[in-house]
Amino acid sequence: MQPLTHLGSALLRTLRDHLRPLIAYHLFFTLLASALILPLIGWATQSFLAQLRRTVVTNDELISLMFSPLGLISMLVVLGFTFLILYWQQAGMLLVAVRPKSNHYRLAFEALWLSFRRLPALAGLVVMQVGAHLLLLAPFMAGLAWLYNLWLGGLDPYYLQRVKPPVLWYFIACALPLVLVWMGLAARLYLRWLLALPLVALENTGPLSALKRSVNLTRGWRRSIGAAVLIVLLMIIALPILTTLAFDSLVTPLLGWLPEHNAMLIPVMFAYLTGYLLLTLAITFIGIVANALLSACLYLQLAHKEMRPAPPPTSVTPGRFAWAVELGVLLFAGLQAWWILNSFELRDDVEVIAHRGSSMVAPENTLSAVKQALLDRADYVELDVRLTADQEVMIYHDRSLTRLTGDNREFNELTREELAGYDIGSWFGDAFQGEPIAGLDEVLERVRGHAGLMIDMKASSDSEQALADAVIRQLRRETDARYACWAASRRTATAYTQCGFPDALAEMRVATMSPRLVNYIKIHAPELRVTLLAQLILPGTLDRSSFDALGLRHNRITEKEVRLAAAYGYEIHAWTVNDRARMSTLIDLGVHAIITDYPDRLRELIEERHELSDGALLLVKLRNWLRQ
Repeated sequence: MQPLTHLGSALLRTLRDHLRPLIAYHLFFTLLASALILPLIGWATQSFLAQLRRTVVTNDELISLMFSPLGLISMLVVLGFTFLILYWQQAGMLLVAVRPKSNHYRLAFEALWLSFRRLPALAGLVVMQVGAHLLLLAPFMAGLAWLYNLWLGGLDPYYLQRVKPPVLWYFIACALPLVLVWMGLAARLYLRWLLALPLVALENTGPLSALKRSVNLTRGWRRSIGAAVLIVLLMIIALPILTTLAFDSLVTPLLGWLPEHNAMLIPVMFAYLTGYLLLTLAITFIGIVANALLSACLYLQLAHKEMRPAPPPTSVTPGRFAWAVELGVLLFAGLQAWWILNSFELRDDVEVIAHRGSSMVAPENTLSAVKQALLDRADYVELDVRLTADQEVMIYHDRSLTRLTGDNREFNELTREELAGYDIGSWFGDAFQGEPIAGLDEVLERVRGHAGLMIDMKASSDSEQALADAVIRQLRRETDARYACWAASRRTATAYTQCGFPDALAEMRVATMSPRLVNYIKIHAPELRVTLLAQLILPGTLDRSSFDALGLRHNRITEKEVRLAAAYGYEIHAWTVNDRARMSTLIDLGVHAIITDYPDRLRELIEERHELSDGALLLVKLRNWLRQ
């Protein structure tokens, strides 16, 4: 007998025969998880992290926390709960797929209850199965860490990211075989234990017995099972991509034919958005259920030599409750679509911040890049500053001079006079040959009356306060110079262009990735606006009342982050965004400023959006929401 020959047809027939109870179970479990389980776990995790009294907003801080003893234990607990929820969901779907009953929705409730009763056994299976995979991963992670220290230890991560020196490729070449070996062993272990979950869920088998029996049942069929798993995985990945492309190709172009009248536009957008949400829900359901049905069919064919479960009786009818549930799904999607449409604000106020100047047109952090940013009409010019050996503030990003000059010395080992002799423009192009490292005082003079400055302070932990003090002193000297200029000009109409805003501290911004430095600056220069830059935010670890703006990597910005900013009264700054479509999406999310290497591109986009009618702008906002 060849039990896997008709696996595909058995899976499709099982999906057809058990579609209603599977949908019902999916809805019930999703409601339970989203309303109770996940919020409870999130609250517990956030409360625990808050007790640590440790701010985590950078990758280095996160890695330090993760690899501490407490962090490792916390990670294992969170990972265990995550897999337990996934196993619980899959166990319930397995119970639905193999137990035809006379009432679809009663079956869904029974599956939810029976799978809940099996939670202790499922938890034991998670500990054994996931734990084994982690133990398998451990020596490979140790090997990768050793290779990293061997090839890349001590090198600036930003240097590796931007320059990609040969040593980085040596590391990748050495690490790739390790990764491939681990993937092969992990896949083999996964296939050997594939039937453990169905055995625990359907036969009340203990976790250890289930793992042993799964090894015996899959023996001789692992290639066939692996092919089936791979096909289903590719389907789960490809289906949302293909469906979205088809929807955008066939339906979205029709929106261009709509008249610019809100009476017509809003109802059509409502129908369009409702259809998109229903399609998304359907694709999500298919992806989740396909994995469960594959396990169910494999279990039946290998453990019981059955092709598929018996179909439910043909006399079964959905009944009023069933129709009410399905109508409720449609109503939920419709209400969500209406809420989304009404949440759009026809507001496009966003500040343009030039990242290291116009750093795609001129070399970064130079007077040439500042000049170009002013020509590109940036509201602010963002520049990085470091402290020299003689305590002068100069414009530079990296810890060492390697990337831009080829000199391996550290920046803070040299004086201003020595640093001013370096050429940091030749790497960018011959037109910028001889471009020197500039001082903060030179930049302040250049932007005076034309734009604000966002000063990103780059300092090691032992020199943070010294750099902050030096920047504050420089800004106060700039304020004195501006007041003197205003006095000399007798406050004529051209005084602002010549002298700038009188109070330089109130006009400028400073930025840092150190929460400690934020508090220090607020004490010593309360009028100075401070942006906390965060690569990530670990929930429960950030005091959101201490800064004026939160700068987030653009792919970390969500509607929740924008709502929190409004609640706490600070701004959201997105970095670093160079794609016009992403700029447009972030504007519609409600960010206050966008940091970009192409300030001219962002300024042009803002002006184009200002020229659109309300109806056309609503279409743009809808498109951007669908891209999120």
